[in-house]
Amino acid sequence: MKRIFLIGAGGHAKSCIDVIERQGEYRIEGLIDKRDRIGEALLGYPILADDDNIDSLISDENYFLITIGQIKSSLRREELFKLLLSKNAKFASVVSLDAYVSKHAEIGIGTVVMAGAIVNAGARIGRNCIINTRAILEHDVVVGDNSHISTGAIVNGGSEIGECSFVGSNSTVVQGVSIPKRSFIKAGSLAK
Repeated sequence: MKRIFLIGAGGHAKSCIDVIERQGEYRIEGLIDKRDRIGEALLGYPILADDDNIDSLISDENYFLITIGQIKSSLRREELFKLLLSKNAKFASVVSLDAYVSKHAEIGIGTVVMAGAIVNAGARIGRNCIINTRAILEHDVVVGDNSHISTGAIVNGGSEIGECSFVGSNSTVVQGVSIPKRSFIKAGSLAK
């Protein structure tokens, strides 16, 4: 079983832990969070280090997943992803056993696909993305790096979501629409 460290110990990390435990591909060694949280635990997993100690955990045997959520901004997730890339860290891509991902879809490194999500044929999801619970990505959708498709969001066929974007809960992106980089689509809205 592969060893994994999670970066971030908040609510999104809890959801990721559920997916990782059930998937059974990775063994969670611990979490990385703020210095004042070292020694605490999240769902039984120890917070072992802060960002300043990441270097000591990087090795060929260890994988990482950024488990900081993303609502208002992707900047912190982007910074950590770039930092780890620059240090040649290995990233996990984690897909819930309760998600459907077409064998004709592509999932980038560092991306998590949560329970009930659907990723159909021809879809391409970038690196360091969150495809949250019950999100639907139809055929030929492109999701740029560092983006978050939130709970229950629907992105219809042939649409493109620019890098570092957020598509809110229960929103719908109409077929063939291109959403610019760093967009914020609020919950329940229609992007056309």
